[in-house]
Amino acid sequence: MHRTHLALIAALIAALLPAAAAQGASSELVVSQVFAAGGNAGAAFTNDYVELLNRGSSSIDLSGWSIQYATAASTSWSPTALAGSIGAGRRYLVQLGSGGTAGAPLPAPDATGTVNVAAGGGKIALVQDSAALTCGASPGSCTAAPAVRDLIGYGSAGDFEGTGPAPSLTSTTALVRAADGCTDSDSNAADFAAAAPAPRNSSAASTSCGADGTTAAAQAANVAVDLQPVLSLTLERPAIDFGAVVPGEAPAPVAERVTVSSNGPTGYALSVHRTAFTPRDLPLGISASAASGAQLAPPLAGGAVVGVPIAPAPDLLLGTSTATSAPGGDAWPTAFSFLSPLAALPPGRYSASVTYTVIGR
Repeated sequence: MHRTHLALIAALIAALLPAAAAQGASSELVVSQVFAAGGNAGAAFTNDYVELLNRGSSSIDLSGWSIQYATAASTSWSPTALAGSIGAGRRYLVQLGSGGTAGAPLPAPDATGTVNVAAGGGKIALVQDSAALTCGASPGSCTAAPAVRDLIGYGSAGDFEGTGPAPSLTSTTALVRAADGCTDSDSNAADFAAAAPAPRNSSAASTSCGADGTTAAAQAANVAVDLQPVLSLTLERPAIDFGAVVPGEAPAPVAERVTVSSNGPTGYALSVHRTAFTPRDLPLGISASAASGAQLAPPLAGGAVVGVPIAPAPDLLLGTSTATSAPGGDAWPTAFSFLSPLAALPPGRYSASVTYTVIGR
């Protein structure tokens, strides 16, 4: 009982609502140019033509599609069959009839018909069907047809998209869709202007249309950078000072962290040497720990303190790496100390220099 009532009420509401107005729907495939004075005196080209543009991002199969023409007030349409496909951003040129011999030949057409298009007014429809339309007597009648994908009424046309037709044509002008064919606001008056004809076929350069109906252009540029080899080290301390010491003492170790930066894929080796202390040499030693992912030299394993050689003796190898350094560099903790308590030497300042060396492998 309740279900019957609800169905009846719904039917009554539907009957009272006004019918929705037919609106042209924006399509990926649109008519981008129409030329209607082919061969006439003063004409730029010998044939009428319709140019299509695929504004979308994928190819469209045109099998069964047609371009159809009707005069301004007529509902009798003349179809011209289309074939093949039209790639994303590509054009498709349909050559139509001719009124004479004036003008230059069109670029090689992608489809050919014989209908003559009037310059003063008429209707062009892009139809996903080959059957002739029967609409066009009043505004909105053709945009309501299910197979119509685009409609251009111009001049004195009785049917068109939007609130008014596109301009009429002359022997030197064509209807040209705005933004190089990309704009489709479903208004013939707003979307088209009369301009010099410039027909393009499927061999023409691709056009990229933005989502807002504007023309987008793109060009690739090569980007290159020459990355130079890097092999460097930095010290935590610019100087190592044990302070005041009396003979017979062994001062506490002093740390020195070495950071190695290397982009060499096979790694590096880190070593150390020194000069002799002046005025008398002292027994300087070093201990070290390996950076993360690196290998410590065997003599330094377990925290052992090893004497720092005096040049020109060979360097003491601290360790090696077999890969590029970490993004912030490889940190090698080292510490200097003396191998034995300091001997009873004359007082004074005893100094030497220590040099770390990193060599790429």
